[in-house]
Amino acid sequence: MAGIIFDSTVYINLLRSNEFAELSQFRTGDETSGISTPLYLSSVVLEELYVGAVDQNVKKLIAGLEKSFGKINRLVTPTRDDWSVSGQVLCGIGQKHGFESVRLARMTNDCLIAMSALRNGLTVVTHNAKDFRTIASFRRFNFVEI
Repeated sequence: MAGIIFDSTVYINLLRSNEFAELSQFRTGDETSGISTPLYLSSVVLEELYVGAVDQNVKKLIAGLEKSFGKINRLVTPTRDDWSVSGQVLCGIGQKHGFESVRLARMTNDCLIAMSALRNGLTVVTHNAKDFRTIASFRRFNFVEI
């Protein structure tokens, strides 16, 4: 399974710039659009998007996103092993960098996104690679900052 997972920063930037509709090109991995890498949606990212969706229109967009990715079987959900490995990685990060850094839900979520991407052979695409860089120093996975 080759493809990409956007983290929530990418979706948030698309929402803020009113370019959310352009995601349809990525969802299909349609060669005619010039984009051949299919996009997958992490259930962790979906949760993060719903948490920040205070506007009814945004909630509808996110619900549509969830439905469309579900229809094409491109929702990625962390498994028990992803949770276990994430706990081990976060313990290592805590020992090296201080446990304050791993107590943040954001770091846990990013680790779950990274481990489920690794398991599925996907690349994480983000606007903020700091946490992903730290996670990758303990468990190598593919990520790209845009």
